[in-house]
Amino acid sequence: MRDILEDLEAGHLLSDPDPVKRAQNQMRIALPKRFYNEVAVVPTEYGDQDVFEIHLDGKPVRTPAKTLMRLPTHAAAELVAAEFVQQEEVINPVMMPVMRLTNTAIDGVLRESDAVSEDVLKFGGSDLLCYRAEGPQGLVDRQIEAWDPVVDWAARAFGARFTLTEGVVHVTQPVAALAALRTYLMLRQRGEFWLTALHLMTSLTGSALLALAVEAEEVTAEEAWRAAHVDEDWQIEHWGQDSEAVARRNARWRDMNAAASMIAALRD
Repeated sequence: MRDILEDLEAGHLLSDPDPVKRAQNQMRIALPKRFYNEVAVVPTEYGDQDVFEIHLDGKPVRTPAKTLMRLPTHAAAELVAAEFVQQEEVINPVMMPVMRLTNTAIDGVLRESDAVSEDVLKFGGSDLLCYRAEGPQGLVDRQIEAWDPVVDWAARAFGARFTLTEGVVHVTQPVAALAALRTYLMLRQRGEFWLTALHLMTSLTGSALLALAVEAEEVTAEEAWRAAHVDEDWQIEHWGQDSEAVARRNARWRDMNAAASMIAALRD
């Protein structure tokens, strides 16, 4: 199941799930030249639904599996179109996270939505926010400040309290909490684009609770991102970081922001 959640573009442009290695691979390969002048969002119908296509010089964009790229809202289609506009002399898929998310939704998640939902639920069973540091006190306080409001929101939003623990030893979450999370996820379900974006945010933060809080507009994507990196930022303050780590985090943030933007665009 994990395979369908990786970039689905053929060839070597997106040949590694690690964003830095992927960028390095991309730099060794000649990128395709930009071949179009005009980018347009075109409303159309698909079955009984109003959908939106992206056209390049009047021709509709297709996914790597050759499926017409159709999005459910004008705002979502505009996100993809903007990425095509931003390409200059060459087309760099690494810098088109919304397009990649869209391809994954259409070519993979649409057929495997139950498996993807289950994966989000698995994150809830070992959610980042439930594993607290034993010390030092400064880190403990930062976790409390960043994480407790989201845990409290989850308790209010779907009526379940998750068990918190100190250290990294796995703690089994209450059956009632996981059942409540499942019910909440089912009730919020908004289709394959929504689920793909939610799963991506969950994977990047290590927290289903943070991803759902962003989706519910309880926290912003930036706030969730900072919360997910409380431990890492503490380490950086005390030990510093290298340039590769910075590049990797920037690339992951680009994907996180794309997923949050897609969620927001689907509200139209």
